[in-house]
Amino acid sequence: MSDAPLARLEVSEGIATITLDNPKANCYSYAMMRALDDCVLQARMDSSAHVIVLTGGGEKFFCAGADIAMLGTMDPEEKYYFCLHANETLQRLEQTPKLVVCAINGHCVGGGLEVALACDLRLARTGKFKIGLPEVKLGVLPGTGGTQRLIRNLGRSRALELMITGELLTPEGALAEGLLTKTFEAEDAGGFQAAVRDYVRQFVPPQGASQAVGMIKRAVQTGAELPLAEALGLERELQQRLFTSADAKEGILANREKRTPEFRGA
Repeated sequence: MSDAPLARLEVSEGIATITLDNPKANCYSYAMMRALDDCVLQARMDSSAHVIVLTGGGEKFFCAGADIAMLGTMDPEEKYYFCLHANETLQRLEQTPKLVVCAINGHCVGGGLEVALACDLRLARTGKFKIGLPEVKLGVLPGTGGTQRLIRNLGRSRALELMITGELLTPEGALAEGLLTKTFEAEDAGGFQAAVRDYVRQFVPPQGASQAVGMIKRAVQTGAELPLAEALGLERELQQRLFTSADAKEGILANREKRTPEFRGA
């Protein structure tokens, strides 16, 4: 049995890439979720990481969801705690004040889509890949946030229809539905990952004000669940923090001097 990590983190040029790696379908187990959790925490604490990209290893799968063989060995209580930990991991990803981009390099179904839904933006490679939540065909529901995050993305009726039918979408169909942010044509996974890195560089210093991007994320993620007055209060507090940042000073000065700002992510 391989000792290779089931999720690994690499930081380069301000981009923290987390790769799910459990051949051949990158199905997640409790061990993988613990490894993913650790990668999220490391990326969160790494001041050199300005944007997080989450992707899958290999050419054909982002993630095919939970490891069904593993679930078959668990009793109901163990399954409950497995789902609880998975939810906590994805909430940590969702609440990390750094932009999280999901690079969907292949099939993204079941729990794989639930992981992707916890990311801020979803980019996908075009091809004969499937995206959806078919758990109903196993007699269960999407239990890692899918029932809640999908309705927040697509609206109640369409999300419900997709889940109760188990319909699977192509990347092009998912883009048309608004489930994906953007798609890229690429001959292989390497070309797709290069396209993703080119896209996310706009959010990384010196081009992007990554701290402002992170605060915008926090305002949107948390504020959307608050009453308006409280959400506006959160927005003001986050804005005040940004007013004291070096990037805000640089951005305002560059605007006055009619030049391109050089952000530092601080």
